[in-house]
Amino acid sequence: MIKVQSIRVIDLGGEQLGIMPTREALAKAKEDGYDLVEISPNSEPPVCRIMDYGKYRYELSKKQAVAKKKQSVVETKEIKLRPKTEKHDVDFKVKNIRKFIENKNKVKVTVRFRGREIVYADSQGYKTLKMVAAALEDIAVIVQEPKMEGRQMVMFVAPK
Repeated sequence: MIKVQSIRVIDLGGEQLGIMPTREALAKAKEDGYDLVEISPNSEPPVCRIMDYGKYRYELSKKQAVAKKKQSVVETKEIKLRPKTEKHDVDFKVKNIRKFIENKNKVKVTVRFRGREIVYADSQGYKTLKMVAAALEDIAVIVQEPKMEGRQMVMFVAPK
């Protein structure tokens, strides 16, 4: 599959064999019982390595599996409030938000306004979200300040 006339060849030990014709490099790889793999096609001349391609792909898939196992998925949980939610109920919701943040999840705190409650968006809604933020300031950071999205005010909180 290598289309160029001459390539830079690296052997199994990582030593450079120099620039040689592609046919000669392929013959050397076949003679040793390995494959000729193009590593850097954009360089001049392209760099190829003599290696066991099947073993290389196997090791690469193992590395990807280990990396996938180590990664953590961050979910976004949502807590919904209303502008006239009482303090005790807000404290209860804050306790749930703390659990989510301790599990390394982001939290979307939403204050939904119905009907004429939209009049209280700037006062009650903002005050409620600031109260939640103040209660969480020791373990969380505000990713997105409170802002209106249609008939609801939204704030994002993430772990420190």
